[in-house]
Amino acid sequence: MKKILNRSILTWVLAIVFFIGLGYFTVRLIIHSNEWAQKPMNAHISVTGLAQAGDIYDRNGNLLAASEDGNRYYNDDPSVRAGMLHTVGDDSTNIPTAVQSVYRTGLTGYNFILGLGLPNSFRSSSDITLTLDADACAATYNAMASNNYKGAAIVYNYETGEVICSVSTPSYDPYSPVEIKDGDSTYDGLYIDNVLSSTYPPGSTFKLVTAAAAIENIEGSEDRLLYCEGSKIIGGEYVTCVEPHGEINMKEALAVSCNIYFAELAVELGPDTMTEYADKFGFNHAYKVDDNDVKKSRYDVSEADTAGLAWSGVGQYTDMANPLHMAMICSAIANGGTPVEPYMIDNVSSFFNFKNITAGSKGKSGTRMIKSSTANKLSEMMRFTVSDHYGDYMFGDLHVAAKTGTAEVPDGAEDGWVVGYVTDEDCPLAFAVCIEHGGFGYSSAGPVAKVALENSAIAVRGY
Repeated sequence: MKKILNRSILTWVLAIVFFIGLGYFTVRLIIHSNEWAQKPMNAHISVTGLAQAGDIYDRNGNLLAASEDGNRYYNDDPSVRAGMLHTVGDDSTNIPTAVQSVYRTGLTGYNFILGLGLPNSFRSSSDITLTLDADACAATYNAMASNNYKGAAIVYNYETGEVICSVSTPSYDPYSPVEIKDGDSTYDGLYIDNVLSSTYPPGSTFKLVTAAAAIENIEGSEDRLLYCEGSKIIGGEYVTCVEPHGEINMKEALAVSCNIYFAELAVELGPDTMTEYADKFGFNHAYKVDDNDVKKSRYDVSEADTAGLAWSGVGQYTDMANPLHMAMICSAIANGGTPVEPYMIDNVSSFFNFKNITAGSKGKSGTRMIKSSTANKLSEMMRFTVSDHYGDYMFGDLHVAAKTGTAEVPDGAEDGWVVGYVTDEDCPLAFAVCIEHGGFGYSSAGPVAKVALENSAIAVRGY
């Protein structure tokens, strides 16, 4: 009798476990069916789905991708097609962050019960409108491709969060996919959207973080004078500048990008305070743009000696920064210390809305990075850097507050950066441009930023 009772209890336990497991997997099927359908092993959706997929438009209603007679078509302009490749995607799912990869099931009218089994006339395929401007992306792509630049350019509205321009190179025309040959490094990282999924040593653009930490923790640090002779031994290693700068204060040091000035500040602040402010600025933090994860920027001096800490303060050592994140930092400075989170999906139109972007997610403020007074001081320094050092002509007719960077990379080359924002009230644009192996940021990233900003300004102003 006891054995029968034990067997009955065991049977009931197994039955309960079975039904719990069945319920668990049923719920997961409902919640994650779209994601599973988009996996590479489900290639039938990739092949047949886009033949009846919904349309994709830019912010002005320009058609970027559409299906007709069982074929997928893209914009007539090859520069638009290549410039927006990493945002829109192609017929494959090789670019994992592209709209046609992330939202493929919604675009194709995939149903988690019937899959793609519904007749085309009954499918609830969706159309997507982006915040991006096709002309701005095309012009920026041409500026990068004409110089064979690899890298990233991002411009977004720091008041609304709308991404106006996002370009990653190398790229290709979706009508002519690139055949990558063994040993050919020309197309390294071809399927990676460098705006979202890459990080680079930030170089002197990181001095904005070091400056903010000093302003808020070292009394009178903005007025402190230091004599730069062009090099100085810190922690047993030489920290060098491009040239001797003489006696300078913080504003002048930022403008001429004096490594010694900010290296010494980093050592005085110490690893704990430097890490605290890197974290405040969003380093080591996970961000998302719509449904895409942004690769984390990194700052870690837990094992750094004094020399390593010094170099970290000027954006070297092991510092790594994501381009979109750097634009967010500039958004925070423009907005008095608090960034606005960027987004690229403006609207999803279908009978059954998928991944609907609600009004509440647009123009959403992020976590405060610095005090308002600190942001104002950084803004003044960045504006001085452009007006009195680079020259306003660097950005055409726009008034810009910016910082360039030239970051040494392990292979001995240098990545060129420029980050900043437009100060004109009718053109609230934050931006970041990074050119791999571009050398000086002023001469490589600067001209690309000018093109990206001028064309994004047209999109925002309407003229």
